[in-house]
Amino acid sequence: MRDRQEFDIDYQLLIYPMIDDTRTSVTANWDVPVWDPKSNEFGWSSYLGPLFGTEDIPYTAAPSRATDLSGLPPTYIMVGTLDGFADEDIAYAQRLNQCGVPVELHVYPGAPHGFEGFAPNTAVARQARKDINNWLAARLA
Repeated sequence: MRDRQEFDIDYQLLIYPMIDDTRTSVTANWDVPVWDPKSNEFGWSSYLGPLFGTEDIPYTAAPSRATDLSGLPPTYIMVGTLDGFADEDIAYAQRLNQCGVPVELHVYPGAPHGFEGFAPNTAVARQARKDINNWLAARLA
């Protein structure tokens, strides 16, 4: 949307986003409780089809491949420390920040991928929902 300039996007809320098809980070190769390396490979290969494993993947399909993140809308990113996406999400938040994009990053200790969905009554899930709701309320005010 940024590149096509069809309309302005006010913000993006990214909940443990899957953004790096290379799967080369340390956490991408952990044997995590949910969405392990085999699931991640299956997800990317299903999504990218014949492009999977090539260098022809556009940054619009795998945001970690973007060389310029400037001009993106304010961003909220959340991820848990036991999520295979932790490294790529933290790195993406850093890159957004370095490009002048307002970014809020929340990293939840001990939380695996999908934690707020399968363990909604835990303290960490309640905190995540509170953090998201507060951030959204500020955007919608």
